[in-house]
Amino acid sequence: MWEILKSKLSSKHLLRGLAIVVSLVWLAVFSFPDNRLRLVFCDVGQGDAILLIKGFSQVLIDGGPNDKVLSCLAKNMPFFDKTIEVVALTHPEADHLTGLNPVIDKYEVKYFITGPVGNEAAAYSALTEKLKNKNGKRQIKIKNVYAGEKIRVGEIILESVWPEKEWVTEKLEVGGEKWEMGLQTSPFILGAKTEHKKLNDFSLVFLLSYKGLEVLLMGDADSRIQGEMMRINSLNQVDILKFPHHGSKTGIAEEFLAKIKPKEAIISVGRNSYGHPTTEALDLLKKYGVKVRRTDLEGEIHYQF
Repeated sequence: MWEILKSKLSSKHLLRGLAIVVSLVWLAVFSFPDNRLRLVFCDVGQGDAILLIKGFSQVLIDGGPNDKVLSCLAKNMPFFDKTIEVVALTHPEADHLTGLNPVIDKYEVKYFITGPVGNEAAAYSALTEKLKNKNGKRQIKIKNVYAGEKIRVGEIILESVWPEKEWVTEKLEVGGEKWEMGLQTSPFILGAKTEHKKLNDFSLVFLLSYKGLEVLLMGDADSRIQGEMMRINSLNQVDILKFPHHGSKTGIAEEFLAKIKPKEAIISVGRNSYGHPTTEALDLLKKYGVKVRRTDLEGEIHYQF
């Protein structure tokens, strides 16, 4: 009797084990990405985090003001994929950079791209320390980019359309340190000091091009420098605009909007005391017939191409 009971128990354990294996296999199969380009505007509250996915390659632009970006990554990346090919920080303000700290902790990052300036905020200091430590272990490559440079990750092509290198050079104060291509000689000091008070003016701006589709990802580059952008770039009509600075009153200049003529605009925004998105921004988009989508109303916003 005891031998029969042991045999039955062993069979049950075996069946359970097989069921778990089969479940994991099917989970892995269904987690395999298709061949479409996916564009995800993560819901991180009052901040920015944008995820681009093509096959097993990912680009993360900004990380938002908290660790909510991790939920966005977990939902949209295969559970077994712990590598992000490129992480980009548009500019070093808390609502864009804070969430990158837990991302660096949890994922292997191959390239880290940022603009030419830094600051003394605690979250930025923590980020530079993490990059310093990880750089020694995993060889994260760090690079500043300027207008005209292209980042290619598989079939994902991002062209940087701001800031212009010459404009940056005029604005930065480098305090006598050697400075080349916007990056100080220490590989762990990601940005030069500046007397220029508006970090938004240095925000990286990317144009995503894919099979005729064009998406303009503005970071926080608002109306103060959009005239300069038009001066150095031959920007034309785009399909989708990531509205600058969370729908602020000065987020976009009318002449800039009239030039790029987006069909849709994404406003990445959460509960805030600034009145974002402002009536002025929404009215301007309405005037030009632009469909508005908002993360505070929709949560994560997805596109597939």
